[in-house]
Parts: sequence; structure tokens; C-alpha cells
Amino acid sequence: MILLRDLGFSRNGEALVTGASLQLHPGWKVGLTGANGCGKSSFLGLLRGELHADRGDLERPNGWVLAHVAQETPALPDAALDFVLDGDVELRQIERDLAAAEAHHDDHHAGEQIGLLHSRLSEIDGYAAPARAAALMHGLGFADADSARPVAEFSGGWRVRLNLARALMCRSDLLLLDEPTNHLDLDAIIWLEEWLKGYPGTLILISHDRDFLDVITSHILAIEAGKMQLFTGNYSACERARAERLANDLALAAKQRREAAHLQSYIDRFRAKASKARQAQSRIKMLARMGEIAAAHVDTPFSFSFPEPAAFSDPLLLVDSARVGYDAAAAPIFDKLTFTLRPDSRVGLLGRNGAGKSTLMKLLAGELRPQAGVREEGRNLKLGYFAQHQLEQLRPAESPLWHMIKLEPRTREQDLRGYLGGFDFRGNMVDAPCGRFSGGEKSRLALALMIRTAPNLLLLDEPTNHLDLEMREALTIALQETEAGMVLVSHDRHLLRATCDELWLVANGKVTPFDGDLDDYADWLNQSRAAEKSAEREKSQRCRNGEAGDARKAPVPKPATESAPARSASPDSRSAGGQRRPLLKESGKLEQQLAIWQDELKLLETRLADQALYASADSRLLDELSLRQGQLAQNIEAAESRWLAIHELLEGSRE
Repeated sequence: MILLRDLGFSRNGEALVTGASLQLHPGWKVGLTGANGCGKSSFLGLLRGELHADRGDLERPNGWVLAHVAQETPALPDAALDFVLDGDVELRQIERDLAAAEAHHDDHHAGEQIGLLHSRLSEIDGYAAPARAAALMHGLGFADADSARPVAEFSGGWRVRLNLARALMCRSDLLLLDEPTNHLDLDAIIWLEEWLKGYPGTLILISHDRDFLDVITSHILAIEAGKMQLFTGNYSACERARAERLANDLALAAKQRREAAHLQSYIDRFRAKASKARQAQSRIKMLARMGEIAAAHVDTPFSFSFPEPAAFSDPLLLVDSARVGYDAAAAPIFDKLTFTLRPDSRVGLLGRNGAGKSTLMKLLAGELRPQAGVREEGRNLKLGYFAQHQLEQLRPAESPLWHMIKLEPRTREQDLRGYLGGFDFRGNMVDAPCGRFSGGEKSRLALALMIRTAPNLLLLDEPTNHLDLEMREALTIALQETEAGMVLVSHDRHLLRATCDELWLVANGKVTPFDGDLDDYADWLNQSRAAEKSAEREKSQRCRNGEAGDARKAPVPKPATESAPARSASPDSRSAGGQRRPLLKESGKLEQQLAIWQDELKLLETRLADQALYASADSRLLDELSLRQGQLAQNIEAAESRWLAIHELLEGSRE
């Protein structure tokens, strides 16, 4: 177990935690939470041995293998797949030892060593390691062709994904993850959730994504006011316990009651005007939970709201038959794009990485003009656009206060200081150059500047990146209450559920209404992956049979686009959806397992075709490989039969 005894640690001379005493047991999945700068990353540094405690003890088993995500990736010439495989240190050592032993295969001792190494390779499932590494890369959004590309060719965000894949490749006892979802889109996050739920070791995870924490964690280790407190259960359970503790403070309890009454009046107003669409009903359920959530955050340092827009136009923005792309000579990203945004539009954009969500946001913001068709602004349109590149427009030498003064030169300085205080820019920080700020602090400042302009159409592209849980909660409440229209791209499912009335799917060069909620979107992703795998298997089978030409393209599941009345699911259809979901999940797992087994079988068949194997005096290795070949063939046959049976059931459920 991991044992803390009266632990105290600091960073740069500033005390972060004092007097921490607790135990973390093997197999626990622990979410590490707290405000930015409270000491979460420093605690992981202690576990890695990179920092030392000021007092007390931090003990963990000496024999444990530890894995974590490296902060930097040099511009290596290595192929991406090889880089990921390097995460399994023992595997790579065995491969090096094998190469050295096989170079002296005439030596009797070398032959014995080769047999032992192959035996160990079989024990750690080393023959399937390339397939496992490829599956990790695919789950994190890499294309098959990316496996052979040099690491140096990938951008910074994709190198972060490679580092994550490399950490997951390690057969570790303790896995430390610090904000692993920051550079992932929603489909990669959903895949990572499933992988981490099946991780057999001890996990310590820093994340500001409450849905991610809720799905994965069994315990929460909260750092607050220099203390560490361990809660049993996921993040929602921790919130409930925190709300009960805060309610014992009379002043905070009164604030809780005021917040609850205010939120209930908003929920009642929304319920009165909401449609019966699946997503609207999902949002009503989320709003009903917000009272419990808000009660745990009444002592937040953030307090702000969106100002009432001065005027509206209806529509705010119209796009008609637009062709959208970056190069007129190339195929467009979107063609014949048509939709309207009205004052009451609250849209969440879904879609896989590279589908064009950010391109669509640039079109809406006017940063990208259509190559053909119409983008027409309403007479009173006032855009508020937030994207990560907005942070680069902050002036590093200027303070938050100076940014505000240049935005509103006639407003009293005290009023501007009060406004910035709502975003936790207080004391010396309000006058400090923002170039020294962290990513989260810069995001808060950019949001504060954008909100102050009182836009009537908000375009928000991943607004929660780098924001901690408290700031995310404050932003969620502010977005719920604003009267401005909104288009949101986010991998924060809590934010999407709590603020969006409708979801649009960006896929296959089209933007269409998505008939369902975020759980249905996860099912759609599973169907898409299954269709892709089916197409790959069909193509591989045709190649083995010597047939010319490409395999027929497997149909990609498409979202429903019926009219609004047709989207109201009947109880029977919802029940059918509930029955289909576990089948789809099982199908996806079978697809992944089949790919691993088939790749391992290919490697075994190549090994068994080596004549040197049969000339060896040691027959144990040949027996082991032959036995494994038979087991794999049986496993593949059984899995394929089950896969076909599942898809027959799925087809029957549609009828």
C-alpha cells in the first residue's frame, strides 16, 4: 500500500500540505482534487521520487513498477509505434537480450538463454505487444498510417497523446496521470475511461473533468487549506459529503439556501419552455442535480455572470448553402452547409477529432469566409468568441487591470477591480503582468474580457481547458443563466449536459441534428468503430483470398435527422435502446480483442515458419508456440461466432 505518515511538503519555499496521514490500498482508483496550485502535481512528484518531503514519511512498495506521462517529447526519428512500445521496459530488454543471444546461436549457453527469453516473452504476452500498442494508439485517435511516422512529425498535442499511450503500454503497478484529458477529444476520453476502468493496478489521477472522475474513481483524495482528506466513493459522493460539512457553517448554509432557491426558479422557467426532445429532457435531469452540486461549491472564489445583451436579432446568424474549406483547389471540408442560429439557440457540437468542429466555429466567428454560399449576420449580432488561440492575444506585459482599462477606459477602476475579483484576480495578482500566469489563469482572464463585452451569441471552443473544478462550476452556472445564444465545443460532458438544449453532429462533411443525448453519442462512437473494424477485417480477408481491389466501404452509422416530433422517443424505443447498449459495448470489446489475437497469430505463424526453430535441440519453445497457436485459433473462432450472433440480435432489434 501507499502510506502517508504526518507528511508535509512544499514547493519553491511555499508550504502546500502539512500533517497528512492516510493509506491508499492496492487496486484503488484515486482522484486527486483541489484548486490550482494546492499541491496536486507536487504530490505526484513525491510519488515519482522527484521531490522530497519536508517532514513525515511517504512509503510505497519497492517492487512496484510506476508509470507516468512524460511532460516533454523530444523530436525523435523513431516510429510512433516503436516509441509507444518503449513504454514496456522489460519487453524491450528481452528483445535486446534475444538479439544478442541469437547473434551467438552456436553457443550452447546462448541456445538455452534464447529458450528462457522466449518463455518469458510468452509469459508477458510479448508476441501481442505490437498489437496492444497499435490498439492504444487507435483508441487515442491515431490513424493506422501514423504508426510508422516519426515522432518528430507530430505536433505538440499529438506528442502528448503518444506519451500517454507509452505510459499505458507499461505493465505498471502504479499509474500516475496528471490531467490526461487535456489534449483529448470526447471520443478519445470515452475510450480512455473504458481502458482505465479495466486497469488492474493502483491509479492516482488528477482531473478537472467531473464526469471522468465519476466513472473511474473509487476514492477521492482532496487537498484543501493545506490538508489532505480521503473520501470513499467517486467525485459526486465527495461533493455530497462536502456539502453536508459546509452546511454546518451557518453563514454558508444561508448562502446554500439562497443559491438553491435561485437555481430552482431557473429550473422551473426552463422546464416550462423546454421541448420534449431527448436532449432537453436530459438537461432537465441535469439541472435537477445542480442544486446538490451547487451546495458543495458555495465557498468558491469565483462569482460572475454574463451581462444582459443590449439587443437581439432574429436570426442572429444564418448560413445557407455554404462551401467551407481552406484551399479552393482542394475538396471542401463542408459543402451546402445550411442552418440558422436564433437568440434561444443553445447548441453543443459533437464529432470525432478532425471532423471539422473548430473549422465550423471559425466560420461562425467570421475568421473563415465561405468559398461559396452565404454567411449572413443579424443586424444586432454581437459575437463573443473564445478559443485557445485567444490566449495568445493577451498582452504579456500588461496586468488584468490594464486589459480591463483599455477595454473600458471610462469605467471606475474600483468597479473593474471588483469585476476581476469575481474571477479570483485579487490583491497583487490584479496588477501583475499576465505573461507570468498559468494556462488556467490566462483562460480565466480571456473569459473575463470576453464576457464583459455583453455578447448575444457565444462561440465557445473548449472553454474549460486548464480550468479547475471550481471555475468550471462557476462558468456552468453563468452559462445556464445567460440569455445569449450559444454554440459550444467541449469534452466536458457535465458542461454540455447542463447548458445545451440540442446537439449537432459534425461528421462526414455534414452538420446534422443528433437525435439523442451524450450516452447515445457514446453508442454512436462504438458503432462507428465497429463499422471501421468490420471494413478492415473484410479488406484483410479479401487480400488473403487474393482478390483485387479495395474492400467495400463499411457503412458508417449516421445520426437520425427526423423532424422534432419524431425525435420524442417512445418508452418502447428507449427500452430497446437500453437493450442494445450492452450488446454494442460487448461488440466493441470483441472487435478490440479480435484485432489483438489476429495480430498475435500472425506473429506466431511467422515464428513457426522459421526453420531454425525446428533444428533446435530444445523442443519446449516449439511446443509452447504450437500450443499458443491452437489456443488463439480457438479463441478467434469463438469470438467471431459471438460477434456475428450479437450483430444478428442488433439487426433484429431494429425491426
